[in-house]
Amino acid sequence: MRLDHGDDALSEVHEINVTPFIDVMLVLLIIFMVAAPLATVDIKVNLPAVSAEPQQRPDEPLYLTLKSDLSLALGDESVRRERLPSTLDAAAKGDKDRPIYLRADKTVPYGELIEVMNLLRAAGYLKVALVGLEKASGS
Repeated sequence: MRLDHGDDALSEVHEINVTPFIDVMLVLLIIFMVAAPLATVDIKVNLPAVSAEPQQRPDEPLYLTLKSDLSLALGDESVRRERLPSTLDAAAKGDKDRPIYLRADKTVPYGELIEVMNLLRAAGYLKVALVGLEKASGS
């Protein structure tokens, strides 16, 4: 059945249909709300040199060194990562409260340093001191 309204031409609608526009805006709003917290910003930071007074050196410090080739050394002895907990226990005589002085070459990536600190924490050594060079006086 067809209603006859005269001519077959469709009349133009002079209104803007904003429903699709609102739908697109809501989808974009949700995408930005989810993505905004995930965005990270890289900021270049020039950290200042340490000017703290040097601390008293213990009688027998226990130095763990992370070399530039990412190998570990406890004192002067090379240590494999999987043997680190047992080697530390032997060197510290089982004293988990003994501070471990961690030295790392300045070319070592930050992630590798954190991985070694995680190994120390997993072994039960929570007192870790980072060792650096003293700032030269006058510079």
